[in-house]
Amino acid sequence: MTGTTTPLGAGAAPAPGGGHAVSPRVIGLVLALVAALYVVAPAMNAAVAPLVHTDLGVSAEDNAVAQVAGACLAIGVLAATGRAGDVRGRRATLSASLTALCLGSLALAVSFDPATYVLGRILVAVSLAAVFVSCLAFMTTVSMPGRIRRIMGGWLAAMSAGFVLAVNLAPHAAVLTGWRVTAALMALAAGAALVIVRRLLPETGALTREALPDAVRTACRVLCAVALAAALQLAPLWGWQDLRVGALLTAAVLACAAARLRALRRAPERGRSEQVPGAVWTGALVAGLALGFTQVVLTIAVPSLVSSVGLSTGIAALVLSAFGVGGAAACLLIRYRAVSPLAGASLGLPLAALGMALLHALLDHGSHALAGGFAVVTLIGFGTMLATAPQMARFLAAVPRPHLGVNAALLPSAILVGTAAAQALPYTSALDPMPLPTEARELLWVGTVVVAVAAFALGRPVVALAVTAASVLQYVMVDADTSQPMSVVVALAVGAAAGAVAWSRREQTERLTRTRETATALQCAVLHPIPSRLGALRLAGLYRPATAGTAIGGDFLEALDTPYGTRILIGDVRGKGLQAVQTVTDLLGCFRSQAHETEDLGEVAACLDRQVRRAALARGDEELFATALLLQHAGPSRDLHAVNCGHLAPLEVGPGGARELHVPAVLPLGFGLLDAAGAVRSHRVALDPGATLLTHTDGLSEARNSTGEFYPVAERLSAAGPRTPDALVRHLDDDVRDWTHHLADDIAVIAVGPR
Repeated sequence: MTGTTTPLGAGAAPAPGGGHAVSPRVIGLVLALVAALYVVAPAMNAAVAPLVHTDLGVSAEDNAVAQVAGACLAIGVLAATGRAGDVRGRRATLSASLTALCLGSLALAVSFDPATYVLGRILVAVSLAAVFVSCLAFMTTVSMPGRIRRIMGGWLAAMSAGFVLAVNLAPHAAVLTGWRVTAALMALAAGAALVIVRRLLPETGALTREALPDAVRTACRVLCAVALAAALQLAPLWGWQDLRVGALLTAAVLACAAARLRALRRAPERGRSEQVPGAVWTGALVAGLALGFTQVVLTIAVPSLVSSVGLSTGIAALVLSAFGVGGAAACLLIRYRAVSPLAGASLGLPLAALGMALLHALLDHGSHALAGGFAVVTLIGFGTMLATAPQMARFLAAVPRPHLGVNAALLPSAILVGTAAAQALPYTSALDPMPLPTEARELLWVGTVVVAVAAFALGRPVVALAVTAASVLQYVMVDADTSQPMSVVVALAVGAAAGAVAWSRREQTERLTRTRETATALQCAVLHPIPSRLGALRLAGLYRPATAGTAIGGDFLEALDTPYGTRILIGDVRGKGLQAVQTVTDLLGCFRSQAHETEDLGEVAACLDRQVRRAALARGDEELFATALLLQHAGPSRDLHAVNCGHLAPLEVGPGGARELHVPAVLPLGFGLLDAAGAVRSHRVALDPGATLLTHTDGLSEARNSTGEFYPVAERLSAAGPRTPDALVRHLDDDVRDWTHHLADDIAVIAVGPR
């Protein structure tokens, strides 16, 4: 049995122990602050490394052991912790992870020899991974899928801001307090976070008690990631010819192949709600790999290049922290503006690649190394997160809720593997000292190529080709002459290439704008806007096609002021595509004509029925039909008359909540509506005072979240309370977008209330 829960983000979350409700905004803020420990702790470890070497004799080899073991164990812990959150509950898992982090930090503070220090470092690394994935899964659990993009944008912006503070403040804190006090402060921060989590955050409860859809495939993926990360980090230490490295690489390949074969064999057995689309999964994986790789390359190359022109380590930290500044700006942009994964990758990754190429020119001379380096690293951070954040948000929105935690582990695991891949390069191993400027430039070129490849995989290939060409051109020019005039020429060339890319994107944007304007004009021509007032009624309408950019689908709606009163039509044509649009156009034309000329509402419905039958005969489509609901209001009466042709019953939303109104249904349009007496009868619908009548198509009630649950229309309307038609429709539009990250069918809604 699979248990499912409605996301707590649907409203205020219950507080622990039945206290006051906790706002989802407060929950997100707490989780962002707790997850920031994942960014702060590595910066602290790097800052105290020289002090620990002096006091305890911890060597570079010891640090390498802690780094490799911590990263490999962390990947396995990510999946295990995510699964534990699915089964035991999010708060309990996060609390256990924070407890382990507190103990690990205390172990560091009281270390008395290199061995205990290394063990403490490994425990801290594993605990940080558990804290991060617990916060990530918690944040997604309390958010409806449609809100994840906005919440993820703010969450990642807070993480980027934490990176800026950690890079700049950690070295000073380590010098002022000493490494033992620094570790004790980390333990204190973890303990304070534990108290806050226990007091403020609600327990989501166990989301599922069933086994994973394919536990073997999940285990193979985890094994592949662990073996690959270990091999990539150990190869520079042991040598690529070492049999142990070869065994790890072989194990990674075999595990990957086993996971793929398992997926192919079990694909027909899995329900659609249990699957994450392959393109979504792959996009998140590639984005995480690129992010981890880019961070390591910049962390190693930027300090070397800045120091080579005579600037201090503090300036190098400031330039490096610009990556977080740019990342925060991109994440805030994504929070407040919908950026598709394709658009983010097409624009962001080329910007990042061009920025990495441009670093060579701007960091050659001290006169502009600080300002130029800060600006370009900001550009790299902006581009990288502009590409990564939408991919992550789309992936988390598509993951089935019962298995959210174990799937959420993909994102940090991909970042760790990307980090390990960068550490497999020359000059990046844990045992290597700071690379020389020439070596740092080689690292940046490798990073440029890797980001360009990611642009090919995730974005528009034509844009990636332009980036590659610009980078190759710059490499040739810089290799020919590294004098300052040539650097200026190179910078201008790269700027021109960036301008060409921007111009290309602008042209695409203008074409897209013209296409949208055409689609909007077509929608207004076929589907007339619902007026806000007709006769004695106030109205509001909503139309959302499932396919972006099409403007018109198979749903239709209309409201007219006729000699016989206000008449309203809403319905849904069977099928999709151009034939459905043609049927919609024919039906609306027939209704607009007959509504003004035919007194009886039932006869209007009969005319629509005959129109559908004529269309079916002309096209040779015996299965063509349409559901429809016709409403009519005339005079001072509060009552309406309705004819329901196989459509969903209308809802009455009032002070007592939302309830379905009984309107007997006849056959849909196209099946013949006449009853035994040769007529179609309308039925009277009585509205309570202060109530609003709402009609909708099945695209609304069948909108699914990532778990496969249908949108509970009556329940959500009852929670909204009595509202004017316009306010009710606006609330419904926002709420269904929060409920689902992807519309599978068109939505049409009309709300009616007394004037």
